[in-house]
Amino acid sequence: MTPRTVTATRYVTPLREGGSMPAVVEADDDGLYVLKFRGAGQGAKALVAEWVAGEIARALGLPVPEIVFVDLDPGLARTEPDPEIQHLIRASAGLNLALDYLPGAAAFDPVAEQPDAVLASQIVWFDAYVSNVDRTARNTNLLVWHRRLQLIDHGAALYFHHGWDGSAANAGNPFPLIKDHVLLPWADRIDEADAALAAKLTPETIADIVAQLPDTWLQDADAFAAPDAQRAAYADYLVQRLAQRERFVEEAVRARA
Repeated sequence: MTPRTVTATRYVTPLREGGSMPAVVEADDDGLYVLKFRGAGQGAKALVAEWVAGEIARALGLPVPEIVFVDLDPGLARTEPDPEIQHLIRASAGLNLALDYLPGAAAFDPVAEQPDAVLASQIVWFDAYVSNVDRTARNTNLLVWHRRLQLIDHGAALYFHHGWDGSAANAGNPFPLIKDHVLLPWADRIDEADAALAAKLTPETIADIVAQLPDTWLQDADAFAAPDAQRAAYADYLVQRLAQRERFVEEAVRARA
């Protein structure tokens, strides 16, 4: 796969409900996108998690808005009166990431909505696989668009990579935080989801997704190796986690019970 790259042409509005203050921007293809800034507090690793987790979800057939790479000119800061936004734009010059903006989408409400049990089980399995800590009732990171759930905001996934040395030694660890997953009450088919989704996610698919990570996102202060070595380590970890998935599947089933 080759991600589309667009150029941001206009900063439209901030989305201040996000911890890293993403924004709606217009791009040179006349589309609107929700931009995640490389210069935000969570840094480039949040963009790595957004891309890898989001594209794994897509490979599994889960609903995710299109993810694009966005070239950001620091000159856009000149038209913004807010100094915080000016700083964020300048700190994020170069390649960033964005999701397709879904006009009219509403936040998922676990009180009002009744999600499909199969889809709920698949999302729970996926979030346990990518160690996504951020799909709780407090912050669902789910939208309802045209009566269909959409998965967004995966920057908090892959939390193993913060301070990581590239080892896959912990790839088989369970994911106890799955007990807080907003969709767990409806996820009564996790074993079925495991059988269906694991068959879709091949080592080649994982390697293809990871191969698209830009070098500039793999050069943080805690980077343990050159970009190619980091990409190889991500792929190895994710392949190993898939092969050792019994523990996180059992944890999810137990949490629901």
